[in-house]
Amino acid sequence: MRVLVQKFGGTSLATAERRSQVVAKVSDAVREGYAPVVVVSAIGRTGDPYATDTFINMVKDISPELPQRELDLLVSCGEVISGAVMVSTLNSLGFEAVLLTGGQAGIITNNSFGDARIIRIEPRTIVEYLQQGKVVVVTGFQGITEDGQVTTLGRGGSDTTASALGVALNAEAIDIYTDVEGIMTADPRIVEDARILDVVTYNEICQMAHQGAKIIHPRAVEIAMQRNIPLRIKCTFSDAPGTLVTSIQADMGAGTDITGDRIITGIAHTPNVTQICVPTSALPDNLQANKQIFKGMALADISVDFISVQSDAVYYTVRDDEADKAVKILKNMGFNPSVVPSCAKVSVVGAGIHGVPGVMADMVEALSDAGIRILQSADSHTTIWVLVDKENMVKAVQALHQKYHLGD
Repeated sequence: MRVLVQKFGGTSLATAERRSQVVAKVSDAVREGYAPVVVVSAIGRTGDPYATDTFINMVKDISPELPQRELDLLVSCGEVISGAVMVSTLNSLGFEAVLLTGGQAGIITNNSFGDARIIRIEPRTIVEYLQQGKVVVVTGFQGITEDGQVTTLGRGGSDTTASALGVALNAEAIDIYTDVEGIMTADPRIVEDARILDVVTYNEICQMAHQGAKIIHPRAVEIAMQRNIPLRIKCTFSDAPGTLVTSIQADMGAGTDITGDRIITGIAHTPNVTQICVPTSALPDNLQANKQIFKGMALADISVDFISVQSDAVYYTVRDDEADKAVKILKNMGFNPSVVPSCAKVSVVGAGIHGVPGVMADMVEALSDAGIRILQSADSHTTIWVLVDKENMVKAVQALHQKYHLGD
């Protein structure tokens, strides 16, 4: 049995016309000999009647203190509604379809309500329905604990559902359908000549997702990578081939010089972060101070990023909306932090970066020529990050996209 997992986002399911286009994709899979497993998100986006945020705002208008367990029960309704509508649509067009919630599909999670992690998948029920020739529709974004409590997988959780099912069912591929035609070299809303990437590696797209690209959740990429199952990012509303995410780079043409291999894949960005600097040179025990700083952030459930521990100071970033809380905690601990609010992280991502001289030089040159101040920088084997003022974010992305000739 050739299993194909197809995940459709909320915009793909928002109208009858769009759902008919979803059915066309399912029909194509059946015609090609696949047994499709269709994963659905909640219908629409914020403001639409059955969107996840609509449910959240409904109860927050009453009380902001709804426990996360009950909130998971509420927001999981969005995918159930979406799945029932999808099954109804498939049945009306001649397909035999069946709906399974995350729990009924065998998705077992831990009990971290609101951001649960999948422990294992027991796909027996899915397999039985597939063997009967049915199209199995699974509600994304949700699972159950060992004792039967409904959980949700956090933002982007439907992508995670699709990848986890793909691994559990040994699928030939996992197709993630969105309203764009693939992964692009940069956000097309700010870079006019951004182009679609035919092939990217798991590591590259995972880094781009972590650094602000919104096409797919990085956890979904990491799961698919464990079994080397190809991910394909496609558009529901076109027949474009989309972007293939796999373990290898795109093949170069015959006779192509190795120096022509792609070094930079794309530019990602994350706005609305605050840089915090905590001086430590005057403290009697720097090592203990460093420990206290990050322990304090962890106990307050504040996520830190872009960390630079130096001999005389500690630098890191937090989300703008958590900056005041972080500063208050640091002052209560006896530190004297300074902040640079309204920053943005801009990232250059590429599997070919490691060991290639001049990449950072080009980055600094492009930003300097554009009059952009670099507040902080860091790098890894596949990514170089810089922190800039938020007002310069768009200009920085455009300058780097042009510098590395990504629109060519």
